[in-house]
Amino acid sequence: MMSAAVGVPFFIIFIFIIIFGGLILNVITSIWAYRDSLARGNTKEYSLIVLVGTLFFPIIGLIVYLVIRND
Repeated sequence: MMSAAVGVPFFIIFIFIIIFGGLILNVITSIWAYRDSLARGNTKEYSLIVLVGTLFFPIIGLIVYLVIRND
């Protein structure tokens, strides 16, 4: 039977993985949006704005970028 003291480190590791996993996913999607913007022929300045927008506002920024990008 596990005591409460054994479960606490597992909980901390779980929270650590969730937080840093989200940060890594945020960075990956921001880099993807930047590269996609460049590949679609936008200027580097516009692509940098996309990168910063998706980095600081991950969900909203990515949704806005997907809506306004040129198809």
